[in-house]
Amino acid sequence: MARYIGNKCKLCRREGMKLFLKGQRCFTDKCALSRRDYPPGMHAQRRSKVTDYGLHLREKQKLKRIYGLYERQFRLVFQEASRSKGNTGETMLSLLERRLDNVVLASGFALSRNHARQMINHGHFAVNERKCDIASVQVKPGDVVSVRGREKSRKAVSLAVEVNKSQTIPDWLDVTAADFKVRIAGMPRREHVPHPIQEQLIVEICSK
Repeated sequence: MARYIGNKCKLCRREGMKLFLKGQRCFTDKCALSRRDYPPGMHAQRRSKVTDYGLHLREKQKLKRIYGLYERQFRLVFQEASRSKGNTGETMLSLLERRLDNVVLASGFALSRNHARQMINHGHFAVNERKCDIASVQVKPGDVVSVRGREKSRKAVSLAVEVNKSQTIPDWLDVTAADFKVRIAGMPRREHVPHPIQEQLIVEICSK
């Protein structure tokens, strides 16, 4: 699978907001956006008029970059959401929140989304006591995500838990840090999404 290996801080500057791609570092003075709160590039500080299409596109790009998706992956998520009953935008966000890499990150078991994916790909986590190395797996209420009983796995997660101890965990996740387990207690709702996303703009541009 392709992955972005460029400068992540440039993505935050391009969107004009913190995407928290580097975990706790984004809360410190080292955050590039706090020092240069304008888009990257030679002519970035020139005033430019944002069109209606540009507004919709930026919202979609913002969502893709927050969850680390490429266009094809995002399209598959949107197609699944559009086939489901209920509000398409809210369903799309719920699907993204229930990805295994997001669950690991939201539980405080990883330092960043990339860190969560790396640990999942290396087989450090299990879903319902079965090893799972696919970051895009969708969990559902009742599932239990746990750290496998290897010393290396538990050491990495222990470090992340200590760093993220001030992190607020959403109430749809029942985390037992001492046992390195998190149970999916319910479905994530719109208010559980911690990012300022205007999902209706995304639905409009993807429906054309």
